[in-house]
Amino acid sequence: MAIRRPLTRADLPVDTAALARYLIGKVVVRALPEGVVSGRIVETEAYVVGDAAGHGYRGMTPRNRSLFLERGHAYVYVAYGISNMLNVSSEGPGVGTGVLIRALEPLEGLAIMQLNRGVDRPRDLARGPGRLCTAMRIDRSLDGLDLCDEGPLWLGQDGAEPGDVGESIRIGISRDTDRLLRFYIRGNGFVSGPRSLNG
Repeated sequence: MAIRRPLTRADLPVDTAALARYLIGKVVVRALPEGVVSGRIVETEAYVVGDAAGHGYRGMTPRNRSLFLERGHAYVYVAYGISNMLNVSSEGPGVGTGVLIRALEPLEGLAIMQLNRGVDRPRDLARGPGRLCTAMRIDRSLDGLDLCDEGPLWLGQDGAEPGDVGESIRIGISRDTDRLLRFYIRGNGFVSGPRSLNG
């Protein structure tokens, strides 16, 4: 496997949509007691300034305060009381915008991911934001973590080029539904969502 290094804050574009596109092809690394699991980011969604679908739209709360940190921090929330979702804070401190990591292509620790998810097929391990958090054992205990520091959860790069990056409307939202703020690697089998959005 290619040598990987953590992303620095200076690497991260300040603009939320630019960050969502930039993160395509980068690597999420999770250190667990039994070993390292990692996956290449193949799908993201941006939640930008003034976005009615964003968690920061109505201001800071105890639940979403990590979204208002300087770019490059983890914002982990529980959707529908069931699934953890991993986001990367964006823009500047106090802004309240972020990027949802929607899908990963597993790279390391497949056996650990399979055990965590209770499935064998690699394609099903991290295809979707809830699945990837289960596979990597990402939960609210990691909320607020600096993803630019090597630790229990961090963002890295190994020089791989993502290839052809597509964009579409976002999935599963009911407000500001027409914005093209979802980014994905075209033709990648680990991308989530309907085929109609993945052309």
